This record gives sequence, structure tokens and C-alpha cells, in this order.
Amino acid sequence: MGIGWFSVGYGVDLGTANTVVCRPNGAIVLNEPSVMVVRTDDHRKALLIGSAARELVGRTPVGMEAIRPIRDGVITDLNTARAFVISILRRVNRRPWERLRPRCVVGVPTGATSLERRALVEAVEEAHVGRVDLIPEPIAGAVGCGLDPLSRRAHMVVDVGGGTAEVTAFCFGGVLATKSSRIAGDEMTTALHQHLRREHHLLVGELTAEDLKVRLRNPDGRGPLMVEGRDLVTGRPALISLEPDELSDALSPTVDGIIEALAACLTELPPQATGDIMQEGVLVFGGGSLLQGFEQRLEDAFGFSIRHSERPLTCVAEGAALILSQPDVVAAFGGR
Repeated sequence: MGIGWFSVGYGVDLGTANTVVCRPNGAIVLNEPSVMVVRTDDHRKALLIGSAARELVGRTPVGMEAIRPIRDGVITDLNTARAFVISILRRVNRRPWERLRPRCVVGVPTGATSLERRALVEAVEEAHVGRVDLIPEPIAGAVGCGLDPLSRRAHMVVDVGGGTAEVTAFCFGGVLATKSSRIAGDEMTTALHQHLRREHHLLVGELTAEDLKVRLRNPDGRGPLMVEGRDLVTGRPALISLEPDELSDALSPTVDGIIEALAACLTELPPQATGDIMQEGVLVFGGGSLLQGFEQRLEDAFGFSIRHSERPLTCVAEGAALILSQPDVVAAFGGR
């Protein structure tokens, strides 16, 4: 059962950090930060969304605020999330025939509660979507990377996003073992913010801490990183230089906490599946997995070889879009 000629479908990754929307043909039609600017007294209408809204984080005028409608990978406030989702889908539904109640497959954290799942479905349906199917993000990401979740061989994937980190082993349309942690990329940003405040008496904004984490993913090896902020002792603007190794060390406790939580999945893994995963390795994706040294630390903890997705930031939405035409996958893993 594919998508009819008269209908439109999308794969959607509503992430804590970024929202990605993909068509079934693989085209990414939206990849924006999951941020919106609203009036303080009315969260039901988005004034700005995505990159334009993110630019106002920490500098919103009186009467407005920049908020993140998705926390820990799920919806916490239905009105806010509804306004965000409606704005997102209006942006991608530009042609008249694309407004005829499209179908969406949306990635959802494995550890989401039934209430959180229901809130997500309601928010997407409010955007005039004809049908919403929820697929676990690790499964969607696996499909986006070319794995077949219906095959008779076991696979294991690790998804480290902004709000959640998850490891899932699956085989023949079923989950063998899974662990989810709500310690993820956002906690890395918080760790950097606290380190700068505690060790250097430097107060930085949320965007500065986030951007610093991104810069740590791919250090260019040409020297220290420059960080701007306010000196907590003098109250004046300050610019300091820091070695990447120091900041990586500051992130170590958070990274170790994520890996420890995920490694607990191994105790639930059926012994027969171990051989399959040893031969194939563990597939890793998500923005948090791009941190330098993360793969090696994960390999040390899991004991399996680690391979990284070619498109770690978009494979969940890409997989969700492919699943639109894979009813067997929806039947095996989907839900509402």
C-alpha cells in the first residue's frame, strides 16, 4: 500500500534540537532548529520559527519569548507544540495539492509514555494531517541508513539526540532489547555552561554554549577555542581561550552517564543475537554522537565495533519518509 497520486506524505523528526521534514523521494524540505518565538501572553501562535527564532534566544524583546516546544524528544505543552507543528507543515505545504490532508510518519522516542505519544498525535493532527503513524526513532533512523528491520538478522542502533539517547536491538519486526536515557545532548550543553561558570567565572548565553559544543565536534587542530561571555567577578565582557581537551574533559561525566545507561541494554540482549551484531557492528546516529571520541568510548563500553551513519542528523526523517510506503514496518513498529 503506497501513497496515492492525490496525496502527499512526509517523514518528520520532531527533535528537541532540530526538526527535519523529508519527502518520500528523499528530498529534505525542512531542517530547522526546534525553536519558536511567541508572545508571552499567547503561546498559540508562532511569530517566528526555526533559525529566525533561534537568533532571538537570549535577546527577545519585552512581551515575547523564545521557547522550545519539544523537550526530551516529546511534547510537554500541547498548545505550544500545536502552534509549532502547524507552522512547520504550513511552510512545507506550499502547493495547493499538498494541503489535502497529507499523511505523516513521525519519529518518537522509544521511552515516550502513552500520554506523550497521544499529545504528539494530537498536535500533528491539528495541522490538518490525514493520518499520523508514530515510529520509534531508532527504527526510523535504521531504515534511513539502509537497514531492514524485518530481516531475520539482529541489528543494534544507538541514537543520541538533543533530548534523549537510546539504544535498540531489533530483529524480524520486533524489539529484542532497548534502553532509553533522557540524559543526552542538552545535558552536554548544560555541562559546558556550568564548567565555564565554575572554573572560569564566565557566564555565557545558551546559544554560545550550544555553538561551543558544535565546534567541539570537529576541532580544526589549529589551537584553542575562543569563548565570549560576561566575567562574573568584574561584570564586564570577557573573551577567553580554552583548549579543546579541557572542554572535552568537562563533558566526560555526562558522556559516561549516557553510555552507562545505554550499555545496560546488553544485559537484555539474547545471546544468539550477539553474533549478528559482532559481525555487523553497532550503527550510531544523532547529533550527540558527533562529539569527538564518542564512538571510541561507546566501542569500549559495548564491546562491538561502531560505525557512524553517513547522514546522522537527517536519517530519522529520511527513514520515516521511506516507511510511508512500507506498511509491514508500520504494522510491526508503528502506533498512535
